[in-house]
Amino acid sequence: MSWIDIGHLNDIPVRGSRVVKTPVGCVAIVRSSETEAYAIGNTCPHKQGPLSEGIVHGKKITCPLHNAVFSLETGEGTDGHQIPTFPLKIEGGRLLLDGASVGKRSAA
Repeated sequence: MSWIDIGHLNDIPVRGSRVVKTPVGCVAIVRSSETEAYAIGNTCPHKQGPLSEGIVHGKKITCPLHNAVFSLETGEGTDGHQIPTFPLKIEGGRLLLDGASVGKRSAA
C-alpha cells in the first residue's frame, strides 16, 4: 500500500472528524477514541448528508440529517445501506491513509 500522511491524530478531537478531499470524493477521518480513527466516505447514501458532521458514538456514526447509523469499521448501516471505508493507520501519532484506495499516490 502507498500511505499518505494526512496529519496528526491530535489535530482531530475525540468524537470529532475532518474531511480530506481525494480523487474518489471527500473522505471523513473520524476519531472515535484517544487512540482510534477511521476513514469513511463522507456522504450518507440516503440524503447525501455530510457524515463528518454526524454524531460519533463508540465505533459508529449517526448521519446529521436523518439519524441513520453506520459502523466506522465496516461501513454497514443498521438499515442495510453501506458507506465506503478506507484503510487508515496511525504511526507515531500520524494519520496515514492508503493512497491506492483513494486513487492518489502522494499528498497534495
